[in-house]
Amino acid sequence: MPNGLAIEARGLFKAFDGKTAVDGIDIRVPEGSIYGILGPNGAGKTTTIRMLLGIIDPDRGERTLLGHANPLEAAKIVGYLPEERGLYPAMTARESIAFMGALRGLPLSVGRARAAGLLKDNGLGDYVDKPVKTLSKGMAQTVQLFGTIVHQPKLIVLDEPFSGLDAINQGRLETLIREEAAAGATVIFSTHVIAHAERLCERIAIIARGKVRFEGSVADARDRLRPQVRLTTRSDDGPWRSALPARAKLEDGVWSFELPEGGIEPLLRALLDSGAGIEDLSIERPGLHDAFVAIAGGEAAREMGQPIPGDVE
Repeated sequence: MPNGLAIEARGLFKAFDGKTAVDGIDIRVPEGSIYGILGPNGAGKTTTIRMLLGIIDPDRGERTLLGHANPLEAAKIVGYLPEERGLYPAMTARESIAFMGALRGLPLSVGRARAAGLLKDNGLGDYVDKPVKTLSKGMAQTVQLFGTIVHQPKLIVLDEPFSGLDAINQGRLETLIREEAAAGATVIFSTHVIAHAERLCERIAIIARGKVRFEGSVADARDRLRPQVRLTTRSDDGPWRSALPARAKLEDGVWSFELPEGGIEPLLRALLDSGAGIEDLSIERPGLHDAFVAIAGGEAAREMGQPIPGDVE
């Protein structure tokens, strides 16, 4: 693409029955990147993805997909795994994968050969000729994922791909996403599980109530918050307490506070000079979860099942 973007969207707006679902979304997905769309259920993630792919048209706004103003023109080089899964129960795993590839223009013979290879390479060779109806939910979802990538698309779009997978299959999917990106594909996925995005993504969009609250690198999102200092001293009180920031909090014998603007050295010097008796000190960079809470708000985080400081279990 001339601008190095696999996807670019500006001002996407969509309403259903007079209710706004997506309100002016801007997104830029670099080629070859792993890009995450984060937000609670009902935030507008699926509607956004469907507009980006041309499955539905926006009421307003523009989008470009793999250099095409009409996203459907790029359909054969896109792999899409929708949130609503579906396979023909009587088809074997190999035939299901080959069939999905054929829908994107891949010859059935090539699809069958690639399907067998994908299954065997991922430890599922014994299931090549098993009907889908005999597979577990996780295995069936893996088969559909292989059908999404069997035609070797340039862009892979996965809507809540980790939903319903156990820890082993989630790990396999994370590995597959990294491998596809390393091979040159652009991968975009939506999720309400922040840990997946933190491990995988280079860039993210945080969506809440139909609006993009943040769009950029994971590092930039985390940099919205200052690092946190954790301090343990021999006693909880003494003259040294005046050296601590005013908003320092003590919990279970550990002081916590934001890293001062002047850095840690002046604070350390003041603590040592006043006899603090430092037993332990660490500086922790905020995680993506903390950034999400700060950017999208506590209500959006609770809707995603994320813990919020101060909430009572």
